[in-house]
Amino acid sequence: MFRGQHSISMRLFFLIVFCMTAVLLLISVLVYNRTIAQYHQRLNDITQKNVSQTDALFDLLLRGYDSLSKSISSNMDLIRLLQEKPDNAAIDFINERTITNMIGAIYYSREDLIGIHVMNFNGKIYNYGNAMSAIDTDYAASDWFSMIRAAAGKMSWIGVSAQSVIDRAETRPVFAFGRLIYDLNEHTPIGIVLIEVEPQSILDAMANLKLSDHTEIYVESDQGSILASTEPNVTEIPKPLQGLPAPGSDQDIFTQDTDGHLVIVSKLPFGGWTITSRTPDADVNAELNQTRRFLFVVVAALIAFSAFIASLVARSISSPLKRMIREMKKVESGNFNGMLDISSYKEINQLTASFNRMVGRISELIERVKISSVSEKNAELHALQSQVNPHFLYNTLDMIYWMMDEKGDERLGEVILSLSAMFRYSSNWEDGMEVTLREEVEQIGHYLRIILTRLDNRLQVEIDIDPRWMDIKLPKMTLQPIIENAVKHGLEPLKRPGELKVFAERDASHLNLVVRDNGVGMTEEQLCSLTESVNGGGKQSGKGRRGIGMQNLNRRWQHMYGEAYSLQVKSSPDEGTSVILPLPLPMEGEQ
Repeated sequence: MFRGQHSISMRLFFLIVFCMTAVLLLISVLVYNRTIAQYHQRLNDITQKNVSQTDALFDLLLRGYDSLSKSISSNMDLIRLLQEKPDNAAIDFINERTITNMIGAIYYSREDLIGIHVMNFNGKIYNYGNAMSAIDTDYAASDWFSMIRAAAGKMSWIGVSAQSVIDRAETRPVFAFGRLIYDLNEHTPIGIVLIEVEPQSILDAMANLKLSDHTEIYVESDQGSILASTEPNVTEIPKPLQGLPAPGSDQDIFTQDTDGHLVIVSKLPFGGWTITSRTPDADVNAELNQTRRFLFVVVAALIAFSAFIASLVARSISSPLKRMIREMKKVESGNFNGMLDISSYKEINQLTASFNRMVGRISELIERVKISSVSEKNAELHALQSQVNPHFLYNTLDMIYWMMDEKGDERLGEVILSLSAMFRYSSNWEDGMEVTLREEVEQIGHYLRIILTRLDNRLQVEIDIDPRWMDIKLPKMTLQPIIENAVKHGLEPLKRPGELKVFAERDASHLNLVVRDNGVGMTEEQLCSLTESVNGGGKQSGKGRRGIGMQNLNRRWQHMYGEAYSLQVKSSPDEGTSVILPLPLPMEGEQ
């Protein structure tokens, strides 16, 4: 198992290399198969042309040799002189010189002639060629003589020999052929003509069929004898080639793969010769082998190059992700000050931007929690500071209430009881900062009872909140500071009776808690100063206590509901002031 094999870098690397390798192999196989088909087609075309050209060349040679032999066997003067049996030695010598001159004239008409031998059946031999000729006297018992007589006047192709078949003194290679000489009047054989020529024309024609240096070529006569071959000392065609079917006509060319060789068989239109060539497949496919090796090298190089490209692509994707992972570990350890600066692919850039926003948001939330915690502690400390010993104080107030009750002063007793309840509510922070709206309404009821007594009922109070909203959670001590500010700064300075209304109204997106008075109100400058103070900015005016309390309340409110929910103040001079606390509507079923 490779280390890191489950990483995105390794997965991408292997995926890209695998895909590119598969594509390269597929293309290579298709190209190689196509190359094989084209190569075999081209080889077949070349073979057809070579065989056709060689057959035409052989045909031309054989027709020339046939015409040469006929020029001698059909010469009437030669036939007449061969038949004469003069008793006079002088006449016999003259006849012999005449025959020799006839043969010599034909001999010098061609440059490739090595020797011309004319023999009658009376045992006389007439030669022209090697001046130092040594004629085999036992020629009548030779195979070639029997072949010429068996041909019955047709051309008899004896074939290529290492030396003359009749002249022992002629050691040059020869191509021999001959035919019977007939008495044209009685149509009886009277002798034979044997012609030997240089075999180079035959060998050159055979070389035209060679596809490689290891090609074997065999020329077979219509009588089944080997006339010529590229292999030395061959008397018959090798056995693997003997069972092959012969071409059906003179124009057919037979091609077959046999025993690891490419075999081509053709038949000459003149002379009935059969030409067989055999080339090893290794030579035939040498070009294909080179192409295959070239493809192997190219594919290996391309695979290596694809691996290099895959590593670059994988690294370009994984490197930004690794940097992001390192930053995430820093965030996990509590460091929220780092910001990623990555320029990569669009998706990674979007992920980086989202990560930076998330870290910034977390840092902001942590700072807000710190501020809220400090505000909560300050509020609790303020409550403790304003009450030397709250438990001792509201227990003492309860005792005073019962003493007033015994004396029958119920009004003063209710004020003391309300003050005791307020102290008890404001000093109890064990359950945290959240209370229900119902608890807040009860708290402001005690507070308003004290205020109404102090103002000698010059204040009219109305609380109009639907009971279905009473279980909504909100920060503790929310309404009491607002009502305190409304009474102190808006209603007490009035020379007329004041009105205070606490109600809840719903709009499309949220619920508003509203504290409204008809007091002295504020000027636009005072309202702006208060709004800035509530939102945490601006300078504190003479009413700094009021701004600090509202600012603390606004921070606790936003901490509980979010930045979108902020305390709002609306006021006009001599018309009163409205403080609006927006909060999200509870989901259905949460009431």
